[in-house]
Amino acid sequence: MRTIDEIMKALPHRYPFLLVDRVLEEEPGKRIKTLKNVSLNEPHFQGHFPFYPIMPGVLIVEAMAQSAGILFADAAASGKKMLFMGIDACRFRREVRPGDQLVMDIEVIQQRGAILKFKGVATVDGQKVAEAEMMAALGDA
Repeated sequence: MRTIDEIMKALPHRYPFLLVDRVLEEEPGKRIKTLKNVSLNEPHFQGHFPFYPIMPGVLIVEAMAQSAGILFADAAASGKKMLFMGIDACRFRREVRPGDQLVMDIEVIQQRGAILKFKGVATVDGQKVAEAEMMAALGDA
């Protein structure tokens, strides 16, 4: 399990764009399970939407991508940079609201050289809220 301090060492993101609070499980280079506590204090809720706050879907996908970034943080530490390349088969199943705990399960489904393909599933209370396949490349920093 990684704490927020270790996550901040692994990712370049900072508030308000750091979207992973804790690593729950990790199998290096293969899969990771992370947690994001969704709070009404996050700035995007001021406009999305003022009287019915919903976490924007693009931020759910970003949280999954950041989770994948943590999985390959060791490559980044060795001078590589993980660059997001694409997203496929993205689906949103239900709303994510303040007070929810968003859990992201990320699994590497293919690696060809520096190109990585991931499957991400985000859940709240065991119910699927979003899923996507993502691609990234490990490039020189």
